[in-house]
Amino acid sequence: MSIIIGILEEGLIYAILALGVYITYKILDFPDLSVDGTFPMGAALTATLILKGVPPALTLFLAFFAGALAGCVTGFIHVKLKVRDLLSGIIVMTALYSVNLRIAGKKANLPIFSKETIFDNGLLEAVVPEAAKPYLVTLVLLLIVIVCKALLDFYLNTRSGYLLRAVGDNEVLVTSLAKDKGMVKLAGLAIANGFVALAGCVYCQQKGFFEISTGTGAIVIGLANVIIGTKLFRNIPLPGMKAGKDRMKATTAVILGSLVYRCCVALAISLGMEASDLKLVTAVLFLLILVVGGRKGKKVTAHA
Repeated sequence: MSIIIGILEEGLIYAILALGVYITYKILDFPDLSVDGTFPMGAALTATLILKGVPPALTLFLAFFAGALAGCVTGFIHVKLKVRDLLSGIIVMTALYSVNLRIAGKKANLPIFSKETIFDNGLLEAVVPEAAKPYLVTLVLLLIVIVCKALLDFYLNTRSGYLLRAVGDNEVLVTSLAKDKGMVKLAGLAIANGFVALAGCVYCQQKGFFEISTGTGAIVIGLANVIIGTKLFRNIPLPGMKAGKDRMKATTAVILGSLVYRCCVALAISLGMEASDLKLVTAVLFLLILVVGGRKGKKVTAHA
C-alpha cells in the first residue's frame, strides 16, 4: 500500500507539470526548455515565502503567477525579439538558475520541515478523520489536480482557448481572424509555465525542501508523461460514447500517463535498477510508446 501511495503522490505532482508541458508540446508545438527553470522556481519561491510566514495555500497562486511571468519572458524573447523557440527556452532556463538562487537567499537547499504546508496544518488535522490521515497527501493532491484539469479544460473551450489551439495547427487562420498570433503564443507559454511552477510549489511542500537541482530533467519527465498518456489513453472508448469519436480528453490522458510513468519507474527500481538508470528507463519508455503508437496509427490509416 505504501508503494501505491508513493506512486500516486509522485504521479499526481508531475501530472500538474505534464498539463503545462501538454500546452507547449501538443498545442503550441513549442519546445519550451524553460520548464527546467520554472519548476524549481516554484519550489524556491514557495520555500522562501513559507519561511517568511506566508500561508501555504497562498503560495500556490503566487507560484503560478511567477511561472506565468517566466513564460511571458520566454514568449517575449521569441515573439518580439525574433529568437528561435528552442533558444528562447534555453536562455530563460539558464537565467532562472541564478534567479532561483537569488529567491532562495543564495542557498542551494532550503528546508521547510518544521513549517505548516498544504498537507500538514492545523485545519486539516482538525477536519480530516483519523482513518483518512494516511491518505491525506494523496487526497489533497488529487483535489489540486482535478481543479487544474477543470480550469484548463474550461479555458481550452473558450474563444482564447480555441485561438491557442489554432496557433499550433494553423497560424495563417489566426492571422486571417485579425488576431496577433504572437500574443496568443505568449499567453499559452504563460499558462503552461504557470502550471509548471505550481507543480514545483506542490513538490516543495510535499517533500519539505527546495533544492536547486530539482528541475533537472523536468522537461523530459513532462514529455514522457504527455507522450505516454496521449499514445496509450487518448482513443480509449468510454462508456456511453459513440464509436469513431474521441473517447478521452487529452488532459485526462496526460494525467493517466503521469501515473503510468511513475508505475514504470517504481517497477524498474523494484527490479533492482539504480537511480542513475532512471534516464534509461525514460528513454526506453519513449521509444516503446512512440513505436507502438506509430504502428497503430499506420494500421488505422491503412484500414481507412
